[in-house]
Amino acid sequence: MVEETPTSTEEPAIRVRGVTKRFGATTAVDDVSFDVWKGEVVGFLGPNGSGKTTTMRLLTSFYTPDSGSIIIAGIDNQERDVETRRMIGYLPENNPIYGDLLVHEYLAFVADLRGLSGAERRANIEQAVDETGIKEVYYRPINQCSKGYKQRVGLAQAILHRPEILIMDEPTEGLDPNQRVSIREEIKQIGAARTVLLSTHVLQEVEATCTRLLIIGHGKILASGTADELRANARGGRYVDLEVEGDGVEAILSGLASVESVQRQSPIDGRQRYVMSVSGEGDVRPEIFRLAKEQDWVVWDLHEEVPRLEDLFHSLTAEKGAEVPDELESELE
Repeated sequence: MVEETPTSTEEPAIRVRGVTKRFGATTAVDDVSFDVWKGEVVGFLGPNGSGKTTTMRLLTSFYTPDSGSIIIAGIDNQERDVETRRMIGYLPENNPIYGDLLVHEYLAFVADLRGLSGAERRANIEQAVDETGIKEVYYRPINQCSKGYKQRVGLAQAILHRPEILIMDEPTEGLDPNQRVSIREEIKQIGAARTVLLSTHVLQEVEATCTRLLIIGHGKILASGTADELRANARGGRYVDLEVEGDGVEAILSGLASVESVQRQSPIDGRQRYVMSVSGEGDVRPEIFRLAKEQDWVVWDLHEEVPRLEDLFHSLTAEKGAEVPDELESELE
């Protein structure tokens, strides 16, 4: 599946074409193609074992694809991987921070690894601390920080060298609801100035944070689009629910031009309930409301169902894939 190219001639920040990665007889990533454009915050969704983490490790040159190409800001990461690594900030799922170090010691260590020195080093550390909100724990041992602050420290190291691209694998895993909201807001702010690819299985987070979504399952890209576009395809149409008291309701509703079908539901306290499949872009509810006045119906409820992203996610990824050997489970996530 290949993304449609926008009308501009600008090179995508990330271009993946026909990438496959195998571990023995098991194919973790299977002929994957997609683009991520500069300034996008793209959510990368998939169940455990879907190939999310493997794909991210391929993008960051931790793995080399068996076939296909990965282009980072116009540069092939197999030919010039050191250069592409410099363009990427990476927060892996396990967040490899050193608990015995103070926060400022750890960031200084990362700055050394990134070759930062002098005024640039000081400015980058100060900006990373400010952007991630870790000033309060800057002189505290990392192992004495909360899980939320540890994630912020991991995020700070990922952006310390001011990368053009930020790749994050399950950045809110293990956080409580309040911490999730806090980290989510940090990601939105940081993403405003960068291209972000965010892997998660928490659908609410990508809906709140991301401009576009990619869904992967069994090593293949299964869907791509905005949350609204994917929700619109979740059930293959639009549906309106009606709870009403009155005569001739079903027959009259069936006669409306935009109503494709009327399904009778179980009544509640004698009130009739229907689900209508509707076509077209218009809203049929005002017409139903006018009919209710004319027919002297009593309307208890009238609303259009909002298709759930979860419906599409489950329908795309629920198909049973190949069994994954235990020793490869962590590689295939």
